[in-house]
Amino acid sequence: MTPEHVPQRRRWTTLIGIAAATAALALPAAPANASGGGGVSAGGGGGTSGKQARLRDGKAIAPRSAPRKVKRAIRAGNEIAGKPYKYGGGHGSWNDSGYDCSGAVSYVLGRPGAKVLRRPTTSGGFERWGKARRGKWMTVFANNGHVFIKIAGLRFDTSQTGDGDGPDWSRNVRAGMVNGPFKRRHWGNL
Repeated sequence: MTPEHVPQRRRWTTLIGIAAATAALALPAAPANASGGGGVSAGGGGGTSGKQARLRDGKAIAPRSAPRKVKRAIRAGNEIAGKPYKYGGGHGSWNDSGYDCSGAVSYVLGRPGAKVLRRPTTSGGFERWGKARRGKWMTVFANNGHVFIKIAGLRFDTSQTGDGDGPDWSRNVRAGMVNGPFKRRHWGNL
């Protein structure tokens, strides 16, 4: 390279550096708690240890050791958590503007979530769904008037506060079980 080309090279290097810095500033920053794996553990740096999910900012964080279907169910629950309660919501379509109890459980177990349910079902239908007993990772609690699901130790339900505010996560798995006896159901090894 001849001496007269050195200033030209420095200018190009400087311009490339400025362009790269400008492009980096224009990119949206990743959230500090972003997780890999397609957001399966939503809200946590790759999941929790052990078999217990955690709550952070109203979202469930899946355990790293959980099966893929469980992680998908948790991700689906996070997608609809906070949506309003809507009688019949989630039954005409997986995606709805609001969900009732069985529509919310159907969503996390259906195509958007764990993919172990072919179509939305009612709370009474969940009394006969799957196998009768608790599951290792997920248990559906159903009677003819209400249904909720426990996933990796967290409850996903539309009656967390008693005011019918729509699907949300809770650490309190026993609350609301005063609605009568519930049948415990699960699917496969989950």
